[in-house]
Amino acid sequence: MTFEINPNLTAAPATTYSSLVWLPPASPVTNRWSGYLDATTTGTWFLTGNAGTVTGCGLATPCTFAQLKSALNDGGAQPTIYTAAVGKGRDNMWIGAVDGLRINGTIYDFEADGVRTRRAI
Repeated sequence: MTFEINPNLTAAPATTYSSLVWLPPASPVTNRWSGYLDATTTGTWFLTGNAGTVTGCGLATPCTFAQLKSALNDGGAQPTIYTAAVGKGRDNMWIGAVDGLRINGTIYDFEADGVRTRRAI
C-alpha cells in the first residue's frame, strides 16, 4: 500500500511530498483469501525522500506504525493524504485484491457494483 502525502513536518517545511509505503509481513496463507490484515499492527512503514531522512523512517530503516505516527507528529499540521494506491514491488508475484480499506474514520468496501463507504466504529 502506498499513500502519496504531504508529511507537514515542522523540521522540514519545504518537504511537501513523500510516498508513505507499507511493507506487509509474509502472507499468512497462500493460494486462498487471507483474513483482514491490519497495517497499524503488522508489517513496517517507510517514507521516501527527505521525509524518510528527517523522521528516521526510510527504506533502510522502516518503522512500526506507532513509531511512524510519533515521527510525523512533530508539532506541525497533520499529514495530508493526496492519493492511496495498491502497489506491488518487483520481488515476488502477487495476485490479489483489497477490500475493507480503512483510512482514518472511513472504510472503503470494494464491490462488483462500486465502492461503498461507511464510518468505522
